[in-house]
Parts: sequence; structure tokens; C-alpha cells
Amino acid sequence: MYEKAQLAVASIRVRTPLAPTLGIILGSGLGNFASQVENAAIIPYSEIPHFPQSTVVGHSGKLVLGHIGGVSVAVMQGRVHAYEGYPMSEVTFPTRVLSLLGCKTLIVTNAAGGIRTDLPQGGLVAISDHINLTGTNAALGPNEPRFAVTPNAGQRFFDMSGAYSPKLRALAHAEAAKQGIALPEGVYLAVLGPSYETPAEIRAFRTLGADLVGMSTVHEVIIARHMGLEVLGISLVTNMAAGVLDQAINHEEVMETGQRVEAQFTSLLTALIPQIAASA
Repeated sequence: MYEKAQLAVASIRVRTPLAPTLGIILGSGLGNFASQVENAAIIPYSEIPHFPQSTVVGHSGKLVLGHIGGVSVAVMQGRVHAYEGYPMSEVTFPTRVLSLLGCKTLIVTNAAGGIRTDLPQGGLVAISDHINLTGTNAALGPNEPRFAVTPNAGQRFFDMSGAYSPKLRALAHAEAAKQGIALPEGVYLAVLGPSYETPAEIRAFRTLGADLVGMSTVHEVIIARHMGLEVLGISLVTNMAAGVLDQAINHEEVMETGQRVEAQFTSLLTALIPQIAASA
């Protein structure tokens, strides 16, 4: 895995010498944020050795490197999911590459279903913690400490308390308040997909303490924390989860909601990035 990631990084370095300090993974409906990158080097995933290919609508499959607010960034315009047939080692391979490129901080975003009824459709939520119900863990297999970016990272057994940085969440809340953007916190629960959840499953998830549900993010965060990266997670509530409202769920609704909240999401993240870099 490490050698494959090195090959991917070497290929990227041929296109740009930029060493990003902050990585961003854009979820469904949020890919247009990549247009904020200045002096961008745009590399399709298909041109990066060993990089998995996105197959889902709304995940264009491009790595965009450049600057936002003077901060060097690597933006993933779309991700891959286990339900596309990829093992978790491949789902999280791009996260490992971001680390080798130089990223010390990771912002993960996603489209999520709202379980908690006070989370409005089209609203943004800062992820405070997660519940992994995908049935697997991206850190399975031989331990790989060579990706570690901090002295105590890369251990076989590693702590996941505070996985979503309280410091970065505080910065996000302060900036959201400044802009008049509602940004509640919530616990994100991940399932494997690709089927949406049943109403009975949502009732069970609510009992477990979940506020949001989706099919991504947690394994990227697990690997990021194993490597020692600091993480901020933001969900876009694109629909209410099954049974919360008497309506069907579809991917088109997810994409449409992302387009509606694009300006708000862009404004928040663009202002946050320099603050996050300054706090590192």
C-alpha cells in the first residue's frame, strides 16, 4: 500500500510541485466547491496510478491542487464508496495519498440523511462523532505506520475519541455564527449502502444516538486519525431519512439540495480554510 501511494504521489508531483497542507474531500452535490481553487492543477483520478475511479453521479473524479485564501490545498472532487465494489483499502487510498502529499489536516464533507427532526433539509451540520455500522474497518490488515504524520500516530491500536477535532469545530461554529449560518452538531452513522435505509433501521439508529446517516466518511476518518491528521467533518442534510417524512428518497434530490446550498457552503469553507491553516 505504501509503495503504491508513493507511485501516486510521484505521478502527481510531475503535474505540480505543490505540497498541500490541507486536504478536502467533497461529497455528493458539493463538487463545485473545487472551482474556488486558484492556479489549479486538475488531475483526473484515471491519470493517477492506483487511484480508484468514481462511478456515482455527482462525483466527477478529479484531484484539484492549488490555493484557497493563500493556503495550499488538495481537493478531491468526489470519492469512491465500498458499495461500488471497492475494498476499504482502496476507498481510503486517496486519503493516504493526501497525507503523503503533505496534508496535516483533512476536511471531509458528505451528503447525509437527517434522522434528528430539527435538522432542516438543506442545512449544514458539523459532525461531532460517528458510528460505524458498515460491518468492517479500513484499518484491518497489516499495520502500516509509515504514513504517520505525528510521532505517536500509526500504531496498531489507536484512539478515536476526539476524531472530529473540537478545535476545528469551534472555528467552524464561530465562522458560521459570524456569517449567520446555522451549524448544529450531530453524530453521523455510516452504513454500507447502496440501498437507502428502511424506516425500522432509522428508528434503531435514532435509539443508538445517530443524528445523520450516510454511506461514506467514517473509513476516511479512521485512516486519517491512524495517520495523525486533524479532521473536520461537515454534512449537508440533503433529505430526511426514511420514515421521518412520508416521502421517497432518491439521489436526484441529493444533488438538487447540494446545488441549492452551494453558495452558503462555499462561503463558510472559503472563510474557514485560512483560519484552520493559521491554527495548525
